[in-house]
Amino acid sequence: MNEHLHSQPAPPEPGAEPLVRVENLTMAFGSNVIQRDLNFEIAPGEVLALAGGSGCGKSTLLRHLIGLQVPAKGRVLYGAQDLYAVDDKEKAALLRSFGVMFQAGALWSSMTVGENVMLPMQVLTDMEPERREQEARFKLALVGLAGSFEAEPATLSGGMRKRAAIARALALNPQLLFLDEPSAGLDPLTSAHLDELIMHLRDDLGTTVVMVSHELESIFALADRLLFLDAQSKTMTALGPPKALRQDGPEEVQRFLRRGAAAPVKEETPS
Repeated sequence: MNEHLHSQPAPPEPGAEPLVRVENLTMAFGSNVIQRDLNFEIAPGEVLALAGGSGCGKSTLLRHLIGLQVPAKGRVLYGAQDLYAVDDKEKAALLRSFGVMFQAGALWSSMTVGENVMLPMQVLTDMEPERREQEARFKLALVGLAGSFEAEPATLSGGMRKRAAIARALALNPQLLFLDEPSAGLDPLTSAHLDELIMHLRDDLGTTVVMVSHELESIFALADRLLFLDAQSKTMTALGPPKALRQDGPEEVQRFLRRGAAAPVKEETPS
């Protein structure tokens, strides 16, 4: 992995108006509460990681943030608009303001890679076919897949499918990008290259990124802040920079962030 990935990410602009506010959110399936009383904001230009133990509700929270699952209680606000209280036209506009990469990529196998990337433009805009192709080729080049426009998804490696899915998520130039386990199932080198891409999107394009992840290497490399969901207490127990939480966070959060060899725990000491 490139050396710069181990540097501390730049913090979001102080005082910037949040892109998203989550207020008193409770997530449940029937009477089974997954998480309760979640309150946090997503700041422009940050990478926010959603993490926690198995079954804590990370992907469920992502589905609530992108309009796929109605809260049992609480609100998800984009600016002043409640994602689950606006009318259909307003909700469609909100959904166009962000892109989503699902865990397995979710590329349509019956379409070429280029057709997959053009699909949001075809469905959600009146863009001319020539412009759609131009935009799709640009997005594929942006993620390092310049030669894959005509390729079939089945011919791509796991890392290439993830990149193609990110290209599709970027199709409408969203300011906010949601990624569900972007590094899951990838070898360390491919995962590091994907981390570099995500950092490029944030640092060079100003894209705000929310990523569900259990990969500590990626969390420490990329995240400005970590939101930790606890499966036992069924609520968030920490929110802050990952390195600070590893040092001074709640005990269960420190254990999570210190586990294994993937996340070095040695702290710098004064010379």
